[in-house]
Amino acid sequence: MKQKRETMVREQIQRRGVSNPAVLEAMRIVPRHLFVPEPYTADAYEDMPLPIGEGQTISQPYIVAYMTEALHLTSSDRVLEIGTGSGYQAAILAEICDSVYTVELFAALAERAHQTLDSLGYKNVLVLHGDGYQGWPEHAPFNAIMVTCAPNDVPEPLKEQLAEGGRMIIPVGGRYIQYLYLLEKKNGKILQHSVLPVRFVPMIDEKGRTY
Repeated sequence: MKQKRETMVREQIQRRGVSNPAVLEAMRIVPRHLFVPEPYTADAYEDMPLPIGEGQTISQPYIVAYMTEALHLTSSDRVLEIGTGSGYQAAILAEICDSVYTVELFAALAERAHQTLDSLGYKNVLVLHGDGYQGWPEHAPFNAIMVTCAPNDVPEPLKEQLAEGGRMIIPVGGRYIQYLYLLEKKNGKILQHSVLPVRFVPMIDEKGRTY
């Protein structure tokens, strides 16, 4: 599997422009095949999203790397992730940052991600079963926020929980038209611009209603 990760990084990620050494090393280290359901293990290092249950997916490796690089993370950063899913993206962040706080709406996914991360020794990741729209205010502010499900607009609670000088990357839009936005808080104000057309699962509440 290590060779498959090397090939994934070289062919899918570096070739498409991701160059941050810490991001590339994290993608080489984290065993993606352990974060996908067993029927999909053979496809774990292919350039595609895969189903993980509850109608959710694990993002394709390139998108994981692209979004991680866009945040310009440092080893001292405290990061909030919205949409834990399999826990793979949290593991990538944990390889780079000081601490990761990740929120997952579906209890079964939150528990499975927690177990996987714990079994791999990630002690700097905390998993919360909850509504990601609200963020995790008890641990705010965050140096960086990554959102892996798409609301129609950027949630105000997440803007509030972003530290001064912090950055957020988030897909925004409806089910069929979404753009990845990069936000930065400067002097208390949010600056944002779109960087990439994408397709993510929608951000929903506990009753299945989209935000």
